[in-house]
Amino acid sequence: MLSFLLKLRTRAQTLFRLSEAHTMLLWAVIVGVAGAFATAAFREGIDELQRLLGGEAGSFVDMAARLPWPVRVALPTAGGLVAGACLVIARRRTSKQANADYMEAVTIGDGAVPLWQSLWRSLSSLFTIASGGSIGREGSMVQLAALSASVIGRWVHFDPPRLRLLVACGAAAGITSAYNAPIAGAFFVTEIVLGSIAMESFGPIVVSSVVANITMREFAGYRPPYEMPVFPTVTGVEVLLFVVLGLLCGVLAPHFLRLLAASKKRFALLPLPLPVRLALGGLIVGAISIWRPEVWGNGYEVVNSLLHEPWTWTALLTVLIFKIIATAATAGSGAVGGIFTPTLFVGAVLGCLFGIGVHAIWPDSTSAPFAYAMVGMGAFLAAATHAPLMAILMIFEMTLSYQVMLPLMLSCVVAYFIARTSEQTSMYEVTLRRTREEKERVRLAATQMRELVKPADTVVPLSANVKDMTRVFLEYPVKYLYVVDDGERFQGVVALKDITSDLLDERDTEIKTAADYLQPHFDVLTPDMSLGEALQHFLAFQGERLPVIERKSQPLLLGVVYKTSLLDAYFRLNPAAR
Repeated sequence: MLSFLLKLRTRAQTLFRLSEAHTMLLWAVIVGVAGAFATAAFREGIDELQRLLGGEAGSFVDMAARLPWPVRVALPTAGGLVAGACLVIARRRTSKQANADYMEAVTIGDGAVPLWQSLWRSLSSLFTIASGGSIGREGSMVQLAALSASVIGRWVHFDPPRLRLLVACGAAAGITSAYNAPIAGAFFVTEIVLGSIAMESFGPIVVSSVVANITMREFAGYRPPYEMPVFPTVTGVEVLLFVVLGLLCGVLAPHFLRLLAASKKRFALLPLPLPVRLALGGLIVGAISIWRPEVWGNGYEVVNSLLHEPWTWTALLTVLIFKIIATAATAGSGAVGGIFTPTLFVGAVLGCLFGIGVHAIWPDSTSAPFAYAMVGMGAFLAAATHAPLMAILMIFEMTLSYQVMLPLMLSCVVAYFIARTSEQTSMYEVTLRRTREEKERVRLAATQMRELVKPADTVVPLSANVKDMTRVFLEYPVKYLYVVDDGERFQGVVALKDITSDLLDERDTEIKTAADYLQPHFDVLTPDMSLGEALQHFLAFQGERLPVIERKSQPLLLGVVYKTSLLDAYFRLNPAAR
């Protein structure tokens, strides 16, 4: 089979004279179809397991409401226990070096997504979700779509750069299949995973995303997760209220992410086996669901309800608090799943609460609360992911309304910039790492030599005799000694070769001093020199270090800069130069 595929690829390239770019587009089509089937299979697996556990597939909130309260508590607990056992098996079946995360495979890996680890983790996620766990299903959907792309790419022996691109195409197909948003799916991968938009990668990713969307539409019963109402026209000063909503989301999203991170740390400190920790997370969800069954599932049902039906602010606030606790318990316990959908839930409820408040104050000048809920979804997502463009496009594709764009763009951009001021607050580690690298490059770009100065150590006065200078040369493996006058002003250098030449020729050196061996014209650096300027000096000088003086008119010796320190800073500024 493998040899057949290789021959087919070669003959197709020869027959149709396809370039590498054209070939990648064809493989993107295949990956788009495969990603859609992988997503549909996972969705069907949830439905079948839900029928087995609760009698029928559909709304998890309705399922929880139908069950007696003891079963409502026991089911998430048992589901967590089984999910934890699957994770234990996944860890045993995988080497320590392997990492199942598709983002790591694309950004810093070779594109290879471990097969068995991904399958066992997806099975674990399946049990968590089907038993009512408060976590998103999109994480495993995207993981399986990326896994299918990785398997296909390795099957036909793609090299690492093309395999990484193919896995990125699979991830885009997974996001698209989960949310019926092909444009946002493509931008999710390019903005969050890849970090840049280049046509060499963006083209295949868009193709894969669109093909996945077309394929998903052919499955019976498939429908978008959110049924968006018609967005009202927003005019006048009401636009400013959406700016305030963006500000609110930008402030609160980092706290939501910190809560999830704190929950993970607390659960990790518990002296319990992994299955028991996941069971404890399920127990918390089950206990909360005795009073609020809305905490079951990823929140689709609640969001669709508040978009079409009136809610009181007390009911919304209660559901929001309990849902955040349930999500923190599920994700914190170590359950596999996404927090993308719970983030949309929190944004929608926050937006609706904000809309209820402003509508109560200005009933004749503001839109209905559902409009603020729709924009709140995008703003909170932009703040949590640091990907405002993706968030804007996702809500736009869900609504297909031009009227939503102005308030949505304002809220998302404001939320993004507010959230960026908070350290370590992004939903994805790859985004955090990229942000840290960007800040480091900005810092290094502004680096001056004063930040790299080290003590010179090998400094002698003009009056130093040969014996003293020889002692310094023996103590330090250097080629030059720096000579200063009585005011510590740099005068030049003494070269090791000049002294050794005199000693080897047995010349009289008793009365000679550093002034006799002085080389006054020697290259120097100043504290305000940039990395680039200093690098040019080192390129013209073949030594390991250069002296740093205060300024040419006042050559006070401040110390030295080593070539290794300079190159290390330069390569961190320009990783591609390595």
